[in-house]
Formats: sequence, structure tokens, C-alpha cells
Amino acid sequence: MTTRQPLLLTDEQLKSFIVNGFLILKTDFPKAFHERLVTQLNEIYDKEGNPGNNILPRIRDLQRVFEHPVITGALTSVLGPDYLLHTHRHGHYNSIPKPGAWHKDSYWGYDRLRNHHPWWAMIMYFPQDTPQELGPTGVLPGTQYEDGRNFASDEMAEEATAKGEAGTFALIHYDIWHRSTPNLLGQPRFMLKFEFMRTQAPTAPTWDNRQADFRQVQGPEPSAHEAIAEDVWNWMSGRIASRANTKPGNAEAIEALSARLTGSKEPDALAAAYDLAASGPEGIRVLLDALGGGYKKRARIASYGLSTAGSEAVAGLTQALASEDEIAVNNAAFALSELRGLAESAVPQVAALLDHPSVEIRRTAVEALGIMSANPSAVVPALIKALADEDTQVKFTAGLSLVRVGPAAADAVPALERSLADENRYVRGHALEALRSIGTKEAHEVLMNELFNTRWCSDTTPASTF
Repeated sequence: MTTRQPLLLTDEQLKSFIVNGFLILKTDFPKAFHERLVTQLNEIYDKEGNPGNNILPRIRDLQRVFEHPVITGALTSVLGPDYLLHTHRHGHYNSIPKPGAWHKDSYWGYDRLRNHHPWWAMIMYFPQDTPQELGPTGVLPGTQYEDGRNFASDEMAEEATAKGEAGTFALIHYDIWHRSTPNLLGQPRFMLKFEFMRTQAPTAPTWDNRQADFRQVQGPEPSAHEAIAEDVWNWMSGRIASRANTKPGNAEAIEALSARLTGSKEPDALAAAYDLAASGPEGIRVLLDALGGGYKKRARIASYGLSTAGSEAVAGLTQALASEDEIAVNNAAFALSELRGLAESAVPQVAALLDHPSVEIRRTAVEALGIMSANPSAVVPALIKALADEDTQVKFTAGLSLVRVGPAAADAVPALERSLADENRYVRGHALEALRSIGTKEAHEVLMNELFNTRWCSDTTPASTF
């Protein structure tokens, strides 16, 4: 069968994704395809329970879903052509009339700094007709940029749902607030959730881009997050630190923005952080000051602004890495990672954080090293070291960072082979992905040996063991 070319998103679709945090799209498989999927799902759930991470090999037709040009095009547009299907995947089953709780997904039970830029995305696929009464997933548009639940009650939430015919799917920003809605029909409703990661920072648009200026594209207009949305568009177009010196402000304007930065309303504080980043050296100084003082929310919001502020922020952020304030260190490392090549001079200081006693800082540093340097010799030795860290999250993040380094990380193959004996499934899974990304003969031999030794038989069930 000839694989069809990805059907890339248009400017209008991408703008909608950036502003709202999700898109509802549909595949065109025949009805019989989805009927077969649902029959298999019902049988497996009834007899075996939820297959969890094994849902893809257990139901082999699902692989065809992720080869469909609408899905490959959407993922390529948002995450670039070299996106990765993550080891974690899950089939969600809903048959109750009670709505689920609003939440943001954790990272496989672990925590990390959330990013406004779409390094991660999820697909929620509905294999059966899912009208509103059957309980489709609900999302809160635009909340992917907000850490807090900034609505007073469910009744006040302006919810959008992924209702539609069989084959409908929601492509969502990983960090959007979402929930299951009430299933009023009592019939089984399946939602198959898969996670995807960008492996390379964007250098040019990867969607069907016709318009360079975000403001000229037709579509929904951002309200509280206008500056963030425009920055995300520019970032996805390959422009780093697009806010730098774009709105130089006088002392009075910067003082007003500083007051808003420390305000209680998160959307307003975020807008102030992005405007301070655009205000030149004085605005950057305010943001750098906000990293300190032990206020986690304020430091996080300031780091988002600093991640768009350009090379003038690098010296202050590098200096913050030596602070005794762990919150300041953690958020400074995050901001430096998003400045990428502009912050190359800070790579040795970030690498040194892998010896920091704070596990939270080591987690941020190991991810930063996979993003901020084009020089493998500067980061690969540190990532090899991180594979042996005592913390599980540091170890599996090191694997993902080595995925981003790719073939130049060949020296990590022996350490990755040792990681295949780790007790954590994601340390092992990310090590396999890193070996595949490295792609040398040695890496390939280790990879294939492990895959053959642990290969899954999709026909084996408790009722049919051989």
C-alpha cells in the first residue's frame, strides 16, 4: 500500500490550534473499519481489562490510524516531521453519567515545567460515533498557557467537546485543561489517547504556511494570551526570542508592568511577563528580579517571559544558575533552554547542575541540555552521566534528550544498553528511542536484540497462550 502524503494544516487551522489549544479533525476510514475496532475493544476490555501501554500492539489496526494523512499531517504541522510516538498510550473507557474532574495530564505520573511552546501534543481518537450524550472529552479553550484553574465553577467554564462521528480525533496541546463529560446513554465510550513529542526545535514552518505574520491570518483572535499566541507562531516558524526589544518601554510603563507581574490574576501576570520581555534591558531586569524570593508562581511566569527575551537575558539567567534560591535556578535553566543557540555560553553551567542536590533542578537541567546546544561534545557526556542518576525522571529524560541529539550521541550507546535493564518502563522505552535515533550499527544491534527478546505477540491472551 502506498503511503499518502501528510495533509498539512493550513495557517487558519494552526492559528486555531495555537489560540484554543486543540483542533477537532476526522479520518475517512470506512464504517466497517471502526466497527471492527470497537468490537475488538469491547472484547479485550471485557475479557482482559485495559491493555494500557500495550493497546497499539494488541489492536494492530490502530497503527493504520496513525498512518492516516490527516493525522500525520496534523502532527507534522505542530511537532515537525520527526515527531516521536511516546511509549505511553492509554485507552479510556467511559460509561457513567458523572463528569470527570478538570485536570492537566501529568507526564506518566511525573512532574516537569510546562512549556507554552508545543514540544508535546496528544491525540484523543474516538473509534465510535460520539454524540454529546455519549460523553466525549471536553477541553477549556486557551487554558494550555495557564497553570491554574482560572474559572470558579464548572458552570462558568466555556467548554468545547470532541463530539463527532467515528474517526473523529482531537489534537490537543499537552497542557490544556480537560475532562471526560457525562455519558448519559450508558453505552461504552472509548477514547484512545496517544502522546507525541517534538524531537527537533523548529527552524521553519512545517505546516502549509502562506502567511508570515500571525496577525494577518484569519481565525480566532486571542484574548488574554495575545502575546503568547503570537510568540508561539513565531517560534513554530523558527524564530527564537521573537519578543526581544519589540516594545521598548519607558520607566513608567515598566513600573506598571512590574506591578501586574506580581498580581493575583495569572492571565494578566503572563501578559505582563511577555511585555516586559519585549521592553529591553529594564524589562529583562524586572523579570530576572522576579526569579528570586522563593515565589514559585512568580518565578515560573517570569521565566516564560525571559524565554522570549533574547540574548540580552542570557548573562542574567546564567548568573541566576549560581543562586542559592532553588526556584530561581530551576526557572533560569528552563528559560535558557528555550533561548537555545543564543544561550550556548551557558551550557557548561547547565551541565554542572546535574550535580545539584535538588532533584527538581536536575530534571530541568537534563531536559535543557537536549534542547539548547548544537554541540554534542558539550552535552553528551553530561547526558550519559544523567542516565545513571538516582532519580527515575532524570534518567528517562536523559533518554529523551539523547533522542534530540541523534547520531552524534553514539558515545551513549553502552550507557543506553545498561538502561535497558532499568526497572522503570519509561527509562527502558526512552533508551530504545534514543538507540533508534542514534542509528549507528552498534546502536542498531543493541536495539534489535532488545526488541526481539521482549517482542509482543498480539494474539496471545489469557484464553490463548500459544
